[in-house]
Amino acid sequence: MTAAHEYRTHLTWTGASHGPTTSYDAYSRDYVVAVTGKPLLSGSSDTRFRGDPTRHNPEDLLVAALSSCHLLSYLALAARKGLAVVAYEDDACGTMALRGGRGHFTEAVLRPRVTIAPGGDAALAMALHEQAHRDCFIAASVNFPVRCEPTVLVAERVAVPEAI
Repeated sequence: MTAAHEYRTHLTWTGASHGPTTSYDAYSRDYVVAVTGKPLLSGSSDTRFRGDPTRHNPEDLLVAALSSCHLLSYLALAARKGLAVVAYEDDACGTMALRGGRGHFTEAVLRPRVTIAPGGDAALAMALHEQAHRDCFIAASVNFPVRCEPTVLVAERVAVPEAI
């Protein structure tokens, strides 16, 4: 059985309050995205396209979606395999090329740095990245390569939270 999942957003161009699109150089690129029950997401275009540098742009959000999808796929696999992940960070990067006035992503590179609990299986931790990459539905949905260059560390000890 195939299960379909639908995701809805409501986008509003807030830049209209600064004036209409009378020239390419003059209009505001600001917008907000609303998802029911979640905080508003303020966006704009990249600064290269006259956007507000303090707001998220679609390119940043695409790279963040790839990175967070890999994270969530990886953590689920680790939990199912009994691998204790104690820390996870990713310095992800996407490359967009402009040709003939149009842009498209040419690749994205994920660089997850995973720390597992002392005595954990580092080989398993590394192998799970391959499966997480295959399981990531965002990476499977884009038309450009997404590479994963993981690092796995084994913690010397696990910090125990202090009692309050």
